[in-house]
Parts: sequence; C-alpha cells; structure tokens
Amino acid sequence: QSTVCEKIMELLGQNEVDRRQRKVLILSQDSFYKVLTAEQQAKALKGQYNFDHPDAFDNDLMHTTLKNIVEGKTVEVPTYDFVTHSRLAETTVVYPADVVLFEGILVFYNQDIRDMFHLRLFVDTDSDVRLSRRVLRDMKRGRDLEQILTQYTTFVKPAFEEFCLPTKKYADVIIPRGVDNMVAINLIVQHIQDILNGDICKWQRGAMNGHGRTYKRPFPEQTESSGVLAAGKRSHLESSSRPH
Repeated sequence: QSTVCEKIMELLGQNEVDRRQRKVLILSQDSFYKVLTAEQQAKALKGQYNFDHPDAFDNDLMHTTLKNIVEGKTVEVPTYDFVTHSRLAETTVVYPADVVLFEGILVFYNQDIRDMFHLRLFVDTDSDVRLSRRVLRDMKRGRDLEQILTQYTTFVKPAFEEFCLPTKKYADVIIPRGVDNMVAINLIVQHIQDILNGDICKWQRGAMNGHGRTYKRPFPEQTESSGVLAAGKRSHLESSSRPH
C-alpha cells in the first residue's frame, strides 16, 4: 500500500512540492508503533515480538494525530527506528494538507479511526509478492533470512489472516495487483484531483454532514488495505498492509 500511495503522489506531482506547501501528504501507521518495554524490545530483536497485532500500535496517539490534521493543525509525528525497534526522540513535523493518504496494515481495524475515512481503499496483493517484498526489505535492515521467515510464519501470516484480511469488508474500493493496476490508481488520482478542485461528490457531502457513506465501487480484481477521509476540503486517503 505504501507503493500505491507513493505512485499517487507522483502522478499528482506532489513529490516535487515543498512539504510545507503540499496539498496531499502520506502518513504511515508504522509511525505509531508503541514504545516497547525492555522485555518486549529483547523479544523484538530476536524476531519474537508480534508487530502485526493490533495491540502493537498506539491507537490513542494515532487517533489524536489524525483528528488534529483533519482540523488543519500542524502536528508532530513520531519517528520509528525499525532496526532497533524503538521510537526515536526526533519527530517529523506534518503540515496541514487538503488530502491525507494514511497507509498501514491495520488502519481499518480500530472503529474510531476507521470511521474517520470517507474513502477506504484495500490494496490487494498476492501473498508471494508480499513475502518477497518483506524478505528484501528486512534483509536491508540487517536481519537474517531464517529470522525473517520464522517471524513471517509465526506472526505475520497468521496476523494478516486474523486481523488484516477481515477488514477488507470495510473497503469502499478494492485495488487488485497493487501498483500494477494503473487503471484503478488513475481513477483514485482523478478523484483526489476533484477534491482539490472543489468538485466534491454528493457521497462526500453526505459523509461530512453525518448522513453516512452512499458511494461504493469495487475495482474488479488480491490483499492489503487503504482509505480516504474528507472534512471540508480536507480529505484522508488510507492504505493498509505493510507488515513490520
């Protein structure tokens, strides 16, 4: 889902814009991993901590941060170090934007957070592709192959099936094949451009007025997750399924 969000940013030309002036921004659920205890961190370094469980995330901080962004406030987002499995003292300043792309493996799991989005996208990717991407990513982080595969079979795959996959039912739009599905991505890009131009659809107005969502359109064709929230002209696009 992070790849899909990056492609959307690229097609919108927002990557070239100073982050203080961006109308669209990406925010990752990965930034909101909880601070681990000494015992939990020791397990994490051995690949024995489940980062794909809903309890691994600081949902209160996540919800407060998203709420502040929607209200047009500048926020400080935690910086997480995936090598040491720790939250750093440094934070990342995030400036207000009209559209927020929020991506992560369990962004639809918590109802309070899930209900913030006006458009929810589920990026459906083949399991072999997810595994291969994970192996390459974690090896770059200095982890050995045996630990990566053990963690995948022990935590990642079971958690995906128990917690992530069931949230697919909350999606308004399903994007099969991820970033390779340029037809779906171009439609999402056009939708965001309509928001930026002020051409907000009736279903969005209804959602903003508390009358619920009236729009649902699946793209025909495998599994991760993502979504969109709009408040005034401010909108939030979410994405969900990059394992730790």
